[in-house]
Amino acid sequence: MTAAALSPLMAAAVAVPTAGALAAFLLPNRWRAAVGLGFSVLTLLATFALAAGVTLHGPQDLFLGGWAPPLGIRLHLDGLAAVFLAMTALVAIPVGIYARTFFAAGEGSGSTDQTHLFWPLWLILWAGMNGVYLSADLFNLYVMIEVTGISAVALAVLSGKVPALTAGLRYLLAALVGSLSYLMGVALMYGTAGALDLALVAEAMDRQWTLRVAMGLLLVGLMVKTALFPLHFWLPAAHSAALPPVSAILSALVVKATFYLILRFWVEVFEGSVTIAASQAMGGLGAAAILWGSYQALRQERLKLIVAHSTVGQLGFLFLLLPLITVDATAAEAPWLAWAWHGGIYQALAHAFAKASLFLAVGIFVIAVGSDDRRASVDLVGRLPMTTFAFGLAGMSLIGLPPSGGFVAKWMLLKATFASGQWWWAPVIVAGSFLTAGYVFGILRQAFAPSERRQPLRQVPKTLEICALALAVLAILIGFRSEEVLTLLDIGVPFAEPAPPEGSEP
Repeated sequence: MTAAALSPLMAAAVAVPTAGALAAFLLPNRWRAAVGLGFSVLTLLATFALAAGVTLHGPQDLFLGGWAPPLGIRLHLDGLAAVFLAMTALVAIPVGIYARTFFAAGEGSGSTDQTHLFWPLWLILWAGMNGVYLSADLFNLYVMIEVTGISAVALAVLSGKVPALTAGLRYLLAALVGSLSYLMGVALMYGTAGALDLALVAEAMDRQWTLRVAMGLLLVGLMVKTALFPLHFWLPAAHSAALPPVSAILSALVVKATFYLILRFWVEVFEGSVTIAASQAMGGLGAAAILWGSYQALRQERLKLIVAHSTVGQLGFLFLLLPLITVDATAAEAPWLAWAWHGGIYQALAHAFAKASLFLAVGIFVIAVGSDDRRASVDLVGRLPMTTFAFGLAGMSLIGLPPSGGFVAKWMLLKATFASGQWWWAPVIVAGSFLTAGYVFGILRQAFAPSERRQPLRQVPKTLEICALALAVLAILIGFRSEEVLTLLDIGVPFAEPAPPEGSEP
């Protein structure tokens, strides 16, 4: 593959799912699932070609219409963007297959209308997320965030049930508040820096108070959309009330898109303007999210609420990355930066696969038992062995047990905390893992508990179980094959693996 071939592929990563959404909307209902899956596979191929291309040729830029900034819009592809593009595609395919079977079986609200709306909304949401990962322009990012947010809210209320509509309204209000804060930050940033391209804005960043205010508005807006504690009030209800494939998409992918932007701004735009105190404050919010979200998950009696509150806790691990990659300007060297960078991104990957699997598995439990109550999951291991196994594997990764991807992530984060001297994050990481083990093993204990009176189970299509298991296996497999992912992450980012000292063993 030549470097020139990457430009059309970058555009295709957004254009293909957009075209798929349009086709799914216009074509007859019986073709929508097949068309949606077909365009999903095409998008998967485009994103993997981009990952291969950036590995061979390094970071790439595409100027839309041939106009360079500040007049034109720039798309930027590097290792970080390629990893998030690939993560989204790998989650999307099993979830799409699950959704096709789920709606074909008449699940959800008992109507087949969801099928007609799911595929256009899901594909346009996917296009929005890919646009977030590739855009390098503040206003274009705003457009992509809005596309992602509005389609995510529409998917969340797809069942049409009162709890979903109520939670969806709260989700919409939170999304609008976050968008307004972000847009105010963009306006202030443009008025001060005179540019919207991220590279040009980074050059103009200094210690003017207006730019600091703009930076704060941007971050607050993105934190609301990412559901960082204490701005997470909308997430548990919205994610738990949605249909299972939608819950998997929202929890595994949508909240990662805005976290990606926070991380991108932190290391590329705000570098040199962020103080140590600000980074510690962000880490403190992440630590609070880990403890509060995990504690709330332990207290819930509904399976989907347990998994939804778990998302709040697991997102907190991502924000521990920010203080670990923020160093004082006087620091001579910081060898832990690569460990922190790799650990934080690996946590995002491991959580995406594991959380999607958990929501799909819980959806199967609910279909089979007919109840979302955790007590109804008793004695399921012998009757739904594949789904219980998938839940256990995904839970392993969330806890951080070896050899899962979650273990690789938490191990590298722990290495970075001690190497950087920020040891106070280590007890939080360990406590978060123990709390996660509490609610994961609590559900598994119910599933393994014998019951004198076996409740009849509804038949569940095997395809649903295979999709949940495939994602759980991915969450484990990335723990074995971390080298390729970490190599890709080092392309075009400011952190690299520290070289061994002279004279040391290779």
